[in-house]
This record gives sequence, structure tokens and C-alpha cells, in this order.
Amino acid sequence: MLLLSLILAHLIADFYLQTDEMVKDKIKNIKKHIGHHFLMNGLVLTGFLLFYFEDLSDFTNIIVSLLFIVGSHFFIDLLKIKLIDTIKINNEENLKRLGFFLLDQLLHLVAILFVCQLFLGIDITIIHKLIQIDGGLSTINSVLFILIIVILATSVGGHMIKILLGSFPNQLLTFEGKFVFKNERQEDHFANKMNGKRGLTEEYNYTIFSKHDLTRGKIIGYIERLLVLVLTYYSAYPAIGFIVAAKSIARFKQMDDRDWAEYFLLGTLSSMFIGITLGILLREVLM
Repeated sequence: MLLLSLILAHLIADFYLQTDEMVKDKIKNIKKHIGHHFLMNGLVLTGFLLFYFEDLSDFTNIIVSLLFIVGSHFFIDLLKIKLIDTIKINNEENLKRLGFFLLDQLLHLVAILFVCQLFLGIDITIIHKLIQIDGGLSTINSVLFILIIVILATSVGGHMIKILLGSFPNQLLTFEGKFVFKNERQEDHFANKMNGKRGLTEEYNYTIFSKHDLTRGKIIGYIERLLVLVLTYYSAYPAIGFIVAAKSIARFKQMDDRDWAEYFLLGTLSSMFIGITLGILLREVLM
């Protein structure tokens, strides 16, 4: 239970307490970000010290564990920032950025496992230590595991897809129309002295595009992956096809644009892959 609680604390601090502004300038906000991890892990470890550990001599191990988790997170984040700056990955190299993100999260997980093994007495080499003799997770472990899977399917999955797709291309904005306005002004003063009329004509051209609501798309992505997760858990794979069909119908007119179609397909397939993978993992662990 402690291992799952620490993983959950990490996800909350990384994906809910860390804002988009902090991500954009991580060096400037790294102390605030580390403070969030110190708070979340401190609450988890303090709770276990008070309610589960009988010997107060474990207090030293708790302090060392907290400092190790927070310190390792600081150095891993700093190393990631330095590597990205050194390699000079631009915004177009989305696969590389996604690779660095996954490696970053993997190293944080390894640090948590290392702490549990070395300081907290949890044998991480035997997975069934988390499982009861009757073959299923305990109730509290099941709840924690489900919460972790939900966060992975929504916030973490959404962040991965955002990195993979990159910034929303301007050429994929929906074309609404083009408007032309003319303003003509006659100069009557010259018309009285000279033959003909003189004047000035001004023409204004406006091209109107509709910018997509990214917040609305984000919520749709969350619901989509959660639906796929539940359908996969119950092995209802044919029903997943209806989700793809519904999305395609909603964007039917925009499918004529090849750029938009590829962008849509990449996002949809990535979202489906994450939802199905996590659904299979949830089913294998809980059933």
C-alpha cells in the first residue's frame, strides 16, 4: 500500500500541482515544484509513520526516504532540462521529447522503488507481496491502483499525446470565410474645376478562421480514454469502434484536408493505444 501511495503522490504533484506556467519555465519554478513533491510525499510517509509503524525508530528511515525521493526528483528534473538544452531538441522533434518524458517518469519510479526496497523494508522483487493469499488485491490497494490507472489514462495520457502531436498547426484551423469591404470617396472639389471626377477607393480583405477549443478537446480526450479503458476491462472491444466512428462523424467535413486527417488519426490512435493498454493492465491486476 505504501508503494502505491508514493506513486500516487508523485503523479498528483507532477500532473495536478504543477501548472502549465511552471512547465514552460521549469528552471525558474523548480523549487516550487520540488516543494509540491516534498509536501505530498511528506504527507504519505507521515501518515504511515503514525498509523502503521509501531516503532518510532522508523522515524529516521522516513526522513531519509523523504529526502531521497525529493532530492532524486530534483536531480532527475535538472538533468533532463540540461540534456534537452544540450541536445537542442526543438518543438518539431516530438518523438524525442516524448522519449525524454517517458525516461524522466521511469527514473522517478525507479527512485521510489529503490527507497521502498532500501529504507522502508518493502520487497519490490516479489510482486505478489502486494497481493493477498486469496488471489486479489486488498480493497485499499485496489482503490489506489484504480486511481493511478485513471490518472495515467487522463492527465498523463493527455500530456503524452500533447507532446507527440506538438503545437496545433495554424494551417489546420477551420476556414470560415473571406470577406471584402470597399470604401469609395468622391472628391467634389476637383469635379467642379476639372472634367471628370476624382476619388479614392479602399478595399479591405478579411479571412476568417475558427480556432478550435483545446480545453473542450482535452475533456473529450479524457472521456474517450476512460471509455476505452472500461470497455477493454470488460473485453468489449467491438464497442470501441463506435467511439472512433463517432469522432469521425463529428469531424467528417474536415477529413478532406489531408493535414487535418493525419493529425486527427495520430491523436486518435495514440489515445486508443493508451486506453487499451491501461485497460488490459487493470484487468490483469484486479481479476
